[in-house]
Amino acid sequence: MIKVAPSILAADPINLERDVSRAVKAGCDWLHIDVMDAHFVPNLAYTPDVVRRLNETFDIHLDVHLMMDHPETLADAFIRAGADTLTIHAEADTDAAALLGKIREAGILAGVSFKPGTPTEAVKPYFETADLILAMTVEPGFGGQKLDRNVLAKMREIRVAGYRGLIEADGGLREDNLQELIDSGLDVAVMGTALFRAPDMPEAIRRIHGMKRSTEA
Repeated sequence: MIKVAPSILAADPINLERDVSRAVKAGCDWLHIDVMDAHFVPNLAYTPDVVRRLNETFDIHLDVHLMMDHPETLADAFIRAGADTLTIHAEADTDAAALLGKIREAGILAGVSFKPGTPTEAVKPYFETADLILAMTVEPGFGGQKLDRNVLAKMREIRVAGYRGLIEADGGLREDNLQELIDSGLDVAVMGTALFRAPDMPEAIRRIHGMKRSTEA
């Protein structure tokens, strides 16, 4: 079953608890939290305190994505706050292998992400140390962008190269392009406006949960 991870970047910041509650009650599997440092990407968002309060308030897997130049500076803080998955970028200025190992040692899932223009060679060294690979299907920083289909070939390449962990995608995912993503190896769908603005979020999530790879249909 495809996991559905609503991105809180698309929620109403004034009514974040209300919108997260809607998503949890609608049956989502994970909650995706983008952490941005206004340098690695041109936007600024969420602190460990936000993750801590979400962890205290909701019984949901917290999927934290560190879009930062130096994720090692805040990794411990987000682990303590209650992250269940912590993803760093292959392009970040850090010792990714060591940090992925540290995240795993904390007992949570370790993820590595890549931007649309980054070759898959950047994540291949982490096939054995990453529980999850997050393919950015838009240039990260802002929601509401159109999916870059060139990344789908990279997702397929990662699978063919032997990666057996979870493949997640974030950016421009909608119900009308999910099948193509699923057939490219998608396991976790990060969706923002497509869910938070859906007329019936529970029904949308039910439909997504019912989707399968074409080879499994």
